[in-house]
Amino acid sequence: MKNLGNLSVLILVGACATLSSNSSAQTRSTSASSAALLVANQEDHDVSFIDPARDTQTATVPDSGYTGHELAVYPAGHIAFVPIYGNSGVGKPGTDGQVIDIVDVRTEKAVNKIDFGHGVRPHCAVYEPVSGMMYVTTELDKTVSIINPKTLKIVGAIPTGQEQSHMLAISSDGRRGYTANVGPGTVSVLDLKGRKTITVIKISGETQRISISKDNKWVFTADQTKPQMAVIDTATNAVKSWIPLPALGYGTASTKDGKSLLVTMPSLNQVAVVDLATMKVTSTIGVGKHPTEILVRPDGAAAYVSSSDGKVTVVDPKQSRVLATMDAGKGADGLAWAQ
Repeated sequence: MKNLGNLSVLILVGACATLSSNSSAQTRSTSASSAALLVANQEDHDVSFIDPARDTQTATVPDSGYTGHELAVYPAGHIAFVPIYGNSGVGKPGTDGQVIDIVDVRTEKAVNKIDFGHGVRPHCAVYEPVSGMMYVTTELDKTVSIINPKTLKIVGAIPTGQEQSHMLAISSDGRRGYTANVGPGTVSVLDLKGRKTITVIKISGETQRISISKDNKWVFTADQTKPQMAVIDTATNAVKSWIPLPALGYGTASTKDGKSLLVTMPSLNQVAVVDLATMKVTSTIGVGKHPTEILVRPDGAAAYVSSSDGKVTVVDPKQSRVLATMDAGKGADGLAWAQ
């Protein structure tokens, strides 16, 4: 992004859905010239900066350790938070990360870090604009830590009451948080303002990833023992229904219009498109090998899907088709949008 200038307000158009691949890239070049897509690459131990207007990687920033899985951007400060998890999978033996790298998205350089002082395996960072705080899952402490992104100080923590609180979703009003607790197969419901656990919901023998619908009515997490998605009713904090899937699901994201849920299915190298009115899969999209995370672009016209083979696929969820494929790094996983 060194040649992209100051990252400012982004306005995107969605005309690429009806254009050829070359025309799509040209349209994105015009409309996304001040934006960047950031990708956490687990196996390369770095962060990719991708110019979404040209579908091209522009730079990489090395991690300070092994390794960052997820990342989030604090837009007011033009900085990215990259929790350094460690060199193992969730619940498995290995090193215990204890820092968060701070990356300046304008200069594409690591500029600072936050140190927890002991191994916590920090993993999923989520910026919450209502409170202005950054929330980060800190697995080994069984908490979600609260960080002031202006001062880079740890200002508090919320207990989850569970092991392996791996991923986090937050309601749009900033009142509730939901963690996917992998090994226990549960979801913790958090009162973010009160800094306490409200309840713990049993899902299955193991669960992965988590997201919340645009209207805050539903929370979604993928059962890792059966090909189905749990649908949690946020009014009752109970599993309301299950969405059958063609294979085990993983990462999820709602489309901007709130009508569909996108679900990665790593074993099929596909993304499932779920109609939230019927809670059924209506189509699938072929993407890279072992897709993990999905990020819907701010204008809603496209979504980005990271894959372990080092690719990021740009898809049109309404047309269920691929718009472009971009190179990132090996083990591409966490995604964040800088504007």
